[in-house]
Amino acid sequence: MMIKVMIVEDEEQIRGILKKMIERTSDCSVVASCGNFASAISEFIKVRPDVVFMDIDLAGESGLDCAKAITEVDPKVKIIFATAHSEYMANAFEIYAFDYLVKPFDLERITKTLERIKAQGDVKETENSDSKSEQSYEKLVIRGKEEINLIDTKDIIMVERADGMCRIVTKDEVFLTATSLTAIQEKLDPSQFMRCHKSYIIRLSAVRKLEVYGRWTYTVTLKDTSETALMTSEKYNEMKQNLLF
Repeated sequence: MMIKVMIVEDEEQIRGILKKMIERTSDCSVVASCGNFASAISEFIKVRPDVVFMDIDLAGESGLDCAKAITEVDPKVKIIFATAHSEYMANAFEIYAFDYLVKPFDLERITKTLERIKAQGDVKETENSDSKSEQSYEKLVIRGKEEINLIDTKDIIMVERADGMCRIVTKDEVFLTATSLTAIQEKLDPSQFMRCHKSYIIRLSAVRKLEVYGRWTYTVTLKDTSETALMTSEKYNEMKQNLLF
């Protein structure tokens, strides 16, 4: 299938370079190219591309806001941020960016990104209205004090809220963030993770053992970590019903 691409970039020379790079990938065609917020929205509505390469800074206008407006028109569009501003990566992934490329652009990286989209085949025609949120479950973007971490959600074992911070526990590392437990829960696939207690989220497939801890609570032993979580009896009954044991 032919992938229709739109470029939104305020520098004409860079628009030309990107166009040449994109069209080096087979079955990819640049159907629109523009340099500001207003023309991006009007061109998008007119040509309905599958993919948008979006700069963060559009001559003082926000590419992030432009991307949000475009995804409101068509939630299935793939947004690829192509920018010199790596510090906006977290914000970009919060609106479900498909990828984030930092200038100077690398032809191989652009090709790989487009090939990933092509490999999804007729995704745009078949995916349902929940597909954007499903895509967002793949990565968790977490702001630390001096860094931004992109965590593969498949690596998360548990999340604990303690002392005003959240601890995200993976097999090899623990990440700290001031982000609330509820905000993290919203970024995780509810079929894979459970808010088992007011202070804990666990990966269901990581549960190894449950032990009674008081009248209304269980201690949860998890795979690949020495840390434990707590689970309320209500959540235990919910898990038991869903897992049929």
